[in-house]
Amino acid sequence: MNIIITGGCGFIGSNLCFFLKKKIKNAKIVSVDNFSKSYSYYNSKRLLKSGIKNYKVDISSTKSLSKISFKADLIIDCSAEPAVETSRLNTNMVLNSNLVGTINILEKCKIDKSKIIFLSSSRIYPVRESYKKFKEFKNKKKISLYDEDTSILGPKTIYGYTKLASEMLVEEYSYCYNIDYIINRFGLVTGEGQFGKVEQGLISLWLWRHYHKIPLEYKGYGGKGEQIRDVLFVDDLNNLILKQIISFNKIKNQIFCAGGGTKNIISLANLTKMCENITGNKITIISNKDTSIYDIPYYVSSLKKINKFYKWKPKQKMNKGLIKIFNWMKKNNNQIKYFF
Repeated sequence: MNIIITGGCGFIGSNLCFFLKKKIKNAKIVSVDNFSKSYSYYNSKRLLKSGIKNYKVDISSTKSLSKISFKADLIIDCSAEPAVETSRLNTNMVLNSNLVGTINILEKCKIDKSKIIFLSSSRIYPVRESYKKFKEFKNKKKISLYDEDTSILGPKTIYGYTKLASEMLVEEYSYCYNIDYIINRFGLVTGEGQFGKVEQGLISLWLWRHYHKIPLEYKGYGGKGEQIRDVLFVDDLNNLILKQIISFNKIKNQIFCAGGGTKNIISLANLTKMCENITGNKITIISNKDTSIYDIPYYVSSLKKINKFYKWKPKQKMNKGLIKIFNWMKKNNNQIKYFF
């Protein structure tokens, strides 16, 4: 099997490259990445050492993408500019990277007659839905879940729009050109190898700041860190993708919500307490009641459909997962500190 992983030098993409190379015998895996992030070069060197080639290509450029001579049986699309605030400040760049990039990847699927697994986002859901569910959680102590039928109507961020539009393009290409697909809507993903940058991962950011005693800030919702998320660790994500590849001929042309679920729910305030316990450091956290119009207070995934189809549930628990990330940070501190 020939597999192309776009965004292969990013956090999720690089993890998938290493994991699938190990798990799928005789698979040939290549990465495609435009090296837009400083840590892309770091991951590219790691991939090369494992025998995984990277094509330095901007997928938003049809001309550049045509340079990839590698013919794929499957494309796993992990490429995106994920920063919400970047999508406000540099809308054209994000539209080109995320939406035009999807069009070009689908054209590659059409030419190669390949399948596609598209990594979408929880941000395809509207901002107002998060406020509604947050209110239910606070007032009624009710865990309200996002599933595949939750309304997608309403403002959702430019980034979220590009991911939703990309989902629709995948479905359209499937109908028109008979391309088999799976779409996964992921929320907060973390794990070893994730750099503590705002645009890449809240969990790793929180741990890194505690480790190095750098102040943080609670923004919005009273400035008390009441925001709620469910956390998915990348090892569980990898195992899900493997299940989907193995059963692709039986389970295809479906959309799934996939996250940490109800067992891995955490508030920002509780995350702070866990980071304090793990690092032994207590840091200054500023309280700021103001926040972005695109900030959301609540997201928890329903796993009902994905468990029904794949018998998949996350195995990694919060505390042990955080300890693994912290140990990785300590071990690689001298190398990764240059990326923060």
